[in-house]
Amino acid sequence: MYFAKSKQLSMLRSVCSHINNLFDGVQKKFEYKMRLVYAHFPINATITNGGKTVEIRNFLGEKRVRTINMLEGVKVEKSTGTKDEIIITGTDIDCTSRSAALIRQSCLVKDKDIRKFLDGVYVSSHGTLEDEDVEGQPASDLLPAPGRAVQEGEGA
Repeated sequence: MYFAKSKQLSMLRSVCSHINNLFDGVQKKFEYKMRLVYAHFPINATITNGGKTVEIRNFLGEKRVRTINMLEGVKVEKSTGTKDEIIITGTDIDCTSRSAALIRQSCLVKDKDIRKFLDGVYVSSHGTLEDEDVEGQPASDLLPAPGRAVQEGEGA
């Protein structure tokens, strides 16, 4: 776009970013990893309804059960390798990040000093599912360098 104002260029850039995120979501899926952090009372997270609902119990020792419904197209599961971690996956980055935000906001500490009471559910990492390979090595390290042709018999 030639001779455009900065507002017009920013809108164009936003539309391009949304389209790129749509392609990335369909090809790779977005993933948010969240950790349950507690000092004394262990937080229990139960996934129900086939990965569509999260129930959080025993937050700061409270008896209240917090029920969070995931948005459309988002699934949640417990991590098999890490204790007290839940993984949120989905194809739409907006719905996936909003679901993570709903979980985060359901466990806010009220009427206490937030510098002392750091309990809650926090996002530890986010990105696409293809960011890391099985061995934990980034997938970009497995690709050949840009501008270098792959020879026959060579991997990747």
